[in-house]
Amino acid sequence: MSCNQDISRLIHYVKRSGLLLLLPFLLITCVPGPDPERGEVVAKVYGYYLFEKDLEGVVLPGTPRKDSMFLVNNYIDSWIRKHLLLRQAERNLTPKQQDFSKQLEDYKFSLLTYAYENELIRQKLDTIVSATEIEAYYEQNKESFELRYNIVKVVYVVMPNGSTEIKNLRKLLKEPDSIHINEIEKMALDHAVSYYLGDETWIRFDDLMEQIPIETFNQELFLRNNTYIEIDDNPFYYMIRFKDYRISESISPLELESDRIRSIILNRRKQELLRNMNNELYEQALIDGVFEIY
Repeated sequence: MSCNQDISRLIHYVKRSGLLLLLPFLLITCVPGPDPERGEVVAKVYGYYLFEKDLEGVVLPGTPRKDSMFLVNNYIDSWIRKHLLLRQAERNLTPKQQDFSKQLEDYKFSLLTYAYENELIRQKLDTIVSATEIEAYYEQNKESFELRYNIVKVVYVVMPNGSTEIKNLRKLLKEPDSIHINEIEKMALDHAVSYYLGDETWIRFDDLMEQIPIETFNQELFLRNNTYIEIDDNPFYYMIRFKDYRISESISPLELESDRIRSIILNRRKQELLRNMNNELYEQALIDGVFEIY
């Protein structure tokens, strides 16, 4: 049988180059092996054979020849080492130690049931979780949503020190009733070094302190006593407005927990779906008399 496939030519080239001399116990041949349908024999270790067909997918189309040779060599070397170890294990373990029929049966059972349950979930699980459901779960389980760190809703603008627009921005940021986001953004685009307008998004106070040179030894006290601060840190001038905050160990806001609650609800639905399926199977089998208990 001739080596007329790409992988055959590659192996032949590698053999001629002498690179495979680094691989112990390797036999390269283009004669039929014990299973001709699997192609030419590439390597042999004791009674184990590696065939051309086993190398399909090792080298992706378009891979440079040098890289292809490396991948093929590496795969063959790994195959040899694995089967040498397998042979050693077979020689040194008792028949009882080599009997994995129970484990294989359990593993097959696990794979089959897992595949079936996933398909059942894919076909029948209702994945739509309404805002009302999320809010209801949150209200009923607030004690489960305790914050582990301080969080804030904040707007800040970083200006060049001495900018003539600082006064105008201060007026917009200190407005007690609202934050004029559109006006602030327009001015920030024209004059600021950087800015953040996430007044509707909760962020960790620690993360904010990595962006802004806020100095405090008591975050809770700081947040309780400040809604607006300015920091002169030449060459920059920081202007920060705190819209809201939550202290560590208080209840986390719903906005932060929505995705988590959605996952909890979906997981409960999955468990209920599987539990109902198992109960229905059992009840039907009981009616049909397909099992007996002795």
